[in-house]
Amino acid sequence: MRKGQLLAGILAPQIALAGIGTAIFINRSWWRLTDNAISDLGRLGLPNNWVLNVSLIVSALLAIYYAVGLIGEANNTVERTGTGIFILGLIFLALIGLFPEGTSPHYYVSWGFFVFSSLGFLVTGVGMGLSGEKGLAVFSIVLFTVGWTLALWAKNNFPGIAPAEFVGVFGIIIWHYTVMWKKFREAPHPRG
Repeated sequence: MRKGQLLAGILAPQIALAGIGTAIFINRSWWRLTDNAISDLGRLGLPNNWVLNVSLIVSALLAIYYAVGLIGEANNTVERTGTGIFILGLIFLALIGLFPEGTSPHYYVSWGFFVFSSLGFLVTGVGMGLSGEKGLAVFSIVLFTVGWTLALWAKNNFPGIAPAEFVGVFGIIIWHYTVMWKKFREAPHPRG
């Protein structure tokens, strides 16, 4: 994997979270965690909606660049397939920024992000387990199960969808950084 891809992998979640945090700060007079959706911060017609939407697009593009490098590091077909599914989820993340709340595809691209990203990390983790990384396989299965359980609980217990979305987002980010740490902390230096 190239150094630029690793750097993109490190920065991608931080850019998304910084964009979400900034958008929450800008809209703090009305936006509430338990009453809203993250996408409310980027909806059509909202002043400064670009803060959320651009950060999601940039984050997705960086994450895709990183994940393409991750495919090159894969040791089997299951791992490569899972990473491909994960990339599909990241494409949906970019589409959330391109089709914000208030556009007809928004609902579908939002669900696409959460479903394909989490399914992608589950399949990738299982593939890593097949290559000997049993700890990453167990971690991926547990994180997927706990994440979806908590997200569905939050969806059914709060008027807004943001708590469930944050469960999903942080699950994906935790998996992402865990894989980076496990795979690359002792790896040979990346190519330039």
